[in-house]
Amino acid sequence: MEKLFPIIATLRNYHKSHLKGDLTAGLIVGILLVPQGMAYAMIAGLPPVYGLYAAIFPQIVYALFGSSRQLAVGPVAMDSLLVATGVSALAAAGSDHYIELAVLLALMIGMIQLTMGLFRLGFLTNFLSRPVITGFTIAAVLIIMVNQLKYLTGVDLSRSKYLHEIIVELISKTSDINWYSFAIGVSGVLLTLVLRKISPKVPASLVLVVLGSLVVYFFHLETIGVSIIGFVPKGIPSVQVPTWTWYQIQSLLPTAITLAIIGFIEAYSLAQAVQVNHKNEYEVKSNRELIALGMGNMIGSMFSSFTTTGGFSRTAVNDAAGAKTTLALIFSAMVVLSVLMFMTGLFYYLPHAALAAIIIMAVAGLIKVEEVKRLWKTDRYDFVMMLVALGGTIMLGIEWGIGLGVVISLIVLIYKTSTPHIAELGQIEGTHTFRNLERFKNAQDRPEIGILRFDARLYFANTVALREKIDEMLAKKTEMKLFVLDAQSIGDVDSSGMETLHRIYENLNQRGIQFKLAAVIGPVRDKLYRSGLVSQIGLHNFHESIESAIGIIPKEEIPFQTNVSGV
Repeated sequence: MEKLFPIIATLRNYHKSHLKGDLTAGLIVGILLVPQGMAYAMIAGLPPVYGLYAAIFPQIVYALFGSSRQLAVGPVAMDSLLVATGVSALAAAGSDHYIELAVLLALMIGMIQLTMGLFRLGFLTNFLSRPVITGFTIAAVLIIMVNQLKYLTGVDLSRSKYLHEIIVELISKTSDINWYSFAIGVSGVLLTLVLRKISPKVPASLVLVVLGSLVVYFFHLETIGVSIIGFVPKGIPSVQVPTWTWYQIQSLLPTAITLAIIGFIEAYSLAQAVQVNHKNEYEVKSNRELIALGMGNMIGSMFSSFTTTGGFSRTAVNDAAGAKTTLALIFSAMVVLSVLMFMTGLFYYLPHAALAAIIIMAVAGLIKVEEVKRLWKTDRYDFVMMLVALGGTIMLGIEWGIGLGVVISLIVLIYKTSTPHIAELGQIEGTHTFRNLERFKNAQDRPEIGILRFDARLYFANTVALREKIDEMLAKKTEMKLFVLDAQSIGDVDSSGMETLHRIYENLNQRGIQFKLAAVIGPVRDKLYRSGLVSQIGLHNFHESIESAIGIIPKEEIPFQTNVSGV
């Protein structure tokens, strides 16, 4: 049962000393979740109260199934934007049909994540590389910020996933700006900056909610065009499984798959980062995380929740506040539930401009300038991938931007593996050590011997690179009598790779050049033996080291080890 419900082990080993940290963290995160949840519901195109629904049951479910002790689950900005992008193509934002589709989307996301977890498919998320996520994140932040201009300015702007459309429309409607809303929004941004500077522990979003509501209430700003939240229904909605049609499933499926993967990557990367901070006191399991997030989204959808995942800022707050176990999430959910049951009336005069300021400041922290600089310095290919994902998302929209980023990632992967690092080796004078001739000036290059180290899996896409390098050596070393392939870095070989090795052997043999392989690892030895290549090349041409292959030391008296039956 503990494997199914990790919370059982948590409760069994729970120390009363943990209660203070869990309770404190739960209260703080719960209070933070109220304004953030309402703000993120706005991004998703939903009434603000749906952000509170999303902050209750997904947290409780994750507390039961999740493997991270500090990850804070709930609605997040980027996923909310994806919800709006996917659902707005099928229904008008805020309408009953739109809400139904957003809840159905959460159910679909949960089912996809649960299925991936049960079938241990967490590795599939590796196809979305970190540079692509960085570029997509920056673009999503810009899109989210620009979409908040309608609330900051009080201008009725169309929701769009294209930045230029929103900006052009705003410019054409500058005369419609409500300067009271604008003043509230800008003041909220400035106040948040000041509070972060002088008192980082003060929950700035909560301060904005309180001050914004008081200003509107006492000065009756709602009567002069300042948009407010208005009536917020009390209590949690009744339990119901979202209804659906096949057309809706087909229409939402691309968005659901995208969100399922991105939501998991967000949560898992956060959980791993926090785990390291705690000196690996526990283990974060990828497939367990998929199951926990999936169950949270599925059960949450039955209580009108939209999609949820791990939130960066709330996880940081949860950890800093002293959370020791997932019980902190249950306390957090109870705080939000209490607000829904007894305090929704306090939000009636909350201006949308204040929520827009909360959103802008929350997502601005997702732009990591240092990471962009690091990509530029360390790997230009990764930097280009980031730019493609960034530009593609801004110009083509979120789904196409992500898709383009994945395609570019795969193209770069194929390109890198098709042009692997191949080093021509020479012996360091007075030693048995062999090093890259281009890097070590004291490495001796003997004209009658050619030594290559191939640093990649040998497969169909890079066999040409190996043959071309050998041809280059043959043209340069006309006196060559022995060629040694250092295979210690060849982790695998496919049928094309084995055929290439056979052709190299025959080509060299025709030229009167002996072909030897050194340091072939076990799994590759097995394949070469099964293919018959070992007998064709000859066991005597397989050596444990380069020194043995070129005759510096005698050939090792070690049997040719393989796991192939009968050998």
